[in-house]
Amino acid sequence: MKWSKYTIDTTTAAVDFISSALSDLGIEGIEIEDNVPLTESETKGMFIDILPELPPDEGRAKVSFYLEPDQSTEALLRQVEEELDSLHAYVDLGPATITASETEDKDWINNWKEFFKPFTVDDILIKPTWEAIPADCEDKLLIEIDPGTAFGTGTHETTQLCIRQLRKYLKPGDSVLDVGTGSGILGITALKLKAGYAFGTDLDEYAVKAAQENAQVNGIPASSFPIVTGNIIDDPAIQEQAGYERYDIAVANILAPVIILLQAEIVRHLKPGGLFITSGIINTKEADVKAAFKANPDFELLETTYQGEWVSITARKK
Repeated sequence: MKWSKYTIDTTTAAVDFISSALSDLGIEGIEIEDNVPLTESETKGMFIDILPELPPDEGRAKVSFYLEPDQSTEALLRQVEEELDSLHAYVDLGPATITASETEDKDWINNWKEFFKPFTVDDILIKPTWEAIPADCEDKLLIEIDPGTAFGTGTHETTQLCIRQLRKYLKPGDSVLDVGTGSGILGITALKLKAGYAFGTDLDEYAVKAAQENAQVNGIPASSFPIVTGNIIDDPAIQEQAGYERYDIAVANILAPVIILLQAEIVRHLKPGGLFITSGIINTKEADVKAAFKANPDFELLETTYQGEWVSITARKK
């Protein structure tokens, strides 16, 4: 289905006012374009380690919204123009011109699926549910993943680094803590490799839902892989649910700044001698993560592995 896109050329000072006015008119899915640098708190939960370099912020912004073809577009646009006129008394709107365009007729929700094909990580086959098992892969350990909006198809280097470390160190019956589970791929892989129990956490409720559905597809009962929404770094309820000195292995494929914060908490959940497998670390942040582990008297660095520009660091609880 094609959507009509309307873009308001305005100022950064007016963005919040315009966004609120559009929301009051029932318009959802507002898109904001500007060159305002992100704050540390805004980037903390983002799945990106290197932010793009932006041009200088000159106070200009664009606010876009989308309307379905069957909406009463003309009447709604008149209301938007009236709201903009009223806002002139409170804030500098800049040009406040509205430009119309049309999106491509694509199924944006499912379009990515054509690029997700079966692939292997050593002797493990990872495939989406809608693809058949390749003829030469029938003897491999099968993991089926439909990530939805969650991170983790297994194609990314960081996920593969974690999978290989799990393959190397996990023993039958081990318990695994999967922090930032995303699609659930690492917890599911651990259980397919004969872990006895896994516990997953994620900040995103949609990721938790995706992980639960993926576990079910792979024949894993909820009792073997409970997954909760929350932040184990600072949420006592999540920390209690996970349990202390309970896990043989913890795994986190997140970001270097998060791992630096996370290592101080994870050590409390590992058994003595337990391993913390980490990735999501761009090579320019390797030294920072290692410094954090070295500064923690309860951890010792065990192994560092690489794939492309990404790094996996495994540490052992003393």
